[in-house]
Amino acid sequence: MTFPAPLSGVVPPVCTPLTPQREVDVPSLLRLVDHLMAGGVHGLFVLGTTSEAAYLTDRQRRLVVETVTGHVGGRLPVLAGAIDMTTPRVLDHVREVTAAGAEAVVVCAPFYTRTHPAEIARHYRLVAAASPVPVLAYDLPGAVHTKLPADVVLELAAEGVLAGLKDSSGDLAGFRTVVSGARLHPGITGFSVLTGSEVIVDAAMAVGASGSVPGLANVDPGGYVRLDRLCRADDRAGARSEQERLCALFGMVDVGDAGRMGASSSALGAFKAALHLRGVIDCPLTAEPQTPLSETERERVGKFLAAAGLL
Repeated sequence: MTFPAPLSGVVPPVCTPLTPQREVDVPSLLRLVDHLMAGGVHGLFVLGTTSEAAYLTDRQRRLVVETVTGHVGGRLPVLAGAIDMTTPRVLDHVREVTAAGAEAVVVCAPFYTRTHPAEIARHYRLVAAASPVPVLAYDLPGAVHTKLPADVVLELAAEGVLAGLKDSSGDLAGFRTVVSGARLHPGITGFSVLTGSEVIVDAAMAVGASGSVPGLANVDPGGYVRLDRLCRADDRAGARSEQERLCALFGMVDVGDAGRMGASSSALGAFKAALHLRGVIDCPLTAEPQTPLSETERERVGKFLAAAGLL
């Protein structure tokens, strides 16, 4: 299945605000959705990496999707991650998130054991055959330890199995191979290719990206919408300037002490601290077992926000 029109523009991977007891903070999540929509985004992606989907229970995952789709009410497309280790478990998630209102599912390759490209292709075919909504591939080698081969993605796109690709590999050359391959393939139409790399959106758009899925857009949705508009207007100088401003803001992901926390704890903690400091969410905590930022580290996030004119 495909979207009525190809998915494009800025589609933030929505953070999942939590209470001090690590339950989904529904009022904060609603304010975050309003904040993103006020920034002019073109869609929303829940239950991805930035949403901490891997740390949420199935009950919490469904609550997130129901909350967001119910609040958006069809004003924007809502995509939901259906992320798990095996095809049967992914199919369970597809049933849950589509019943909760998701208009597309975003699916990574199977993981835990290494999977052959032929098995990856079979995985997506089985998911697409059972899904009532379009399926996007999620290229996330840092988490699933498999880089989606461009030829497999293009083959599945030509078959109509995949409606798009969210590429979070950071591999711009590989990204370009998919973009150009989709453009030149006579059997591929309406296929969306979006970058999930915050710091190369302008470069990805220059080679033909449909749009972006930047985690930092939670903090500054207007900045990424502005960048998208500049890229589409072919204002290279303006796009470069806005991208460099966002790159400087992205420096907040390194505020966490690498001696006591992982990069994910630092980055997601920084996004949530920024949203807390901006008054969007009530609590900046991340899900267990991630290490929370210290007060000093959260203050450093505030300095990044001030430098970007967001405080």
